[in-house]
Amino acid sequence: MAHDFPVLRTLMTENDLDRSLMLLAAQLYCDFPNDPDLILVGIKTRGVYIAQKLAELLKKNHGMTTNLGELDITLYRDDLSTLGAQPMVTGSNLSFDVSDKKLVIVDDVLFTGRTIRAAMDHVVDYGRPKLMRLLVVIDRGMREYPIQADYIGMKLATDKTQVIQVRIKEADEGHQDVLLCRLPDKC
Repeated sequence: MAHDFPVLRTLMTENDLDRSLMLLAAQLYCDFPNDPDLILVGIKTRGVYIAQKLAELLKKNHGMTTNLGELDITLYRDDLSTLGAQPMVTGSNLSFDVSDKKLVIVDDVLFTGRTIRAAMDHVVDYGRPKLMRLLVVIDRGMREYPIQADYIGMKLATDKTQVIQVRIKEADEGHQDVLLCRLPDKC
């Protein structure tokens, strides 16, 4: 992970995270059983890996296949100027028409709602989905925009001195867990 914050506690072990993703996949299957119009769209970076894991679980546990997409929302953020002088843009991949499809936007943590607002703006540049839902591993509250998740692995109250790190093996050197950390300059 790009940041090493002091860890306050482990919120989910690897097994806990795997179990949470399995339950989220089961919820998706209940709401969209074998629906060919379902598309999982992960927000880069960790949302993409989580969406891939959900698609694998849907296939393995329910025999359901679904399309996958990737969103890089960097240039859609309304707080772009606060992200640094040269934000890294890696590109999006929605290689299919999203019009009249059922999209589930997937991300690791829901906090202010700014990332999700940017993702929704980006999606509509590709077409007008029939519906959009939101799936997150962690909902930490403290919203700045009126955005709520439809599928949540864990919900907890945090404060501005804390940060949530969802670590996924593919992105975080083999680590897979969820950590509650403290910002280093906050006591």
